[in-house]
Amino acid sequence: MDSVEHVRNYLKAFDAADRVIEFTVSSATVELAAKALNCEPGRIAKTLSFMAGDRPIFLVAAGDRRIDNSKYKHFFSAKARMMTAEELESLSGLHFGGVCPFDLPEKCEVWLDESLKAYDIVYPAAGNEQSAVRVTPQELEVFSHARGWCDVTKAPTVS
Repeated sequence: MDSVEHVRNYLKAFDAADRVIEFTVSSATVELAAKALNCEPGRIAKTLSFMAGDRPIFLVAAGDRRIDNSKYKHFFSAKARMMTAEELESLSGLHFGGVCPFDLPEKCEVWLDESLKAYDIVYPAAGNEQSAVRVTPQELEVFSHARGWCDVTKAPTVS
């Protein structure tokens, strides 16, 4: 079973399997996903994968936000270090460009950044680089079994 089918099957328990969207174009970056969905980049719920010591952290944030290193370090008591591709695959079975916050192994901590609450609907990836799921931030919290909400990003700079 491919990753998108796995996510679709997982979402059946929440009566949300029909919200998986598959594209004929890449949605591997925030910009590509926003273009594919015809929405603003902030609505793309990007899942960033970090190692905080030996803790795998999957942080879901609005697509137009960047990590604030000092906030991250204060909240997680560790410096922000992105997972390598090998760590990501061995811990979650996923690949960069399609990291999905759903149905991760229990040792993987999912956290949601407060930036998502600015939107009524957000779009996390659904398991590969050509997919998304339409959810509310509250549904994202439930579906992902998030450990909670945090504030570890900074607003985009306006040029």
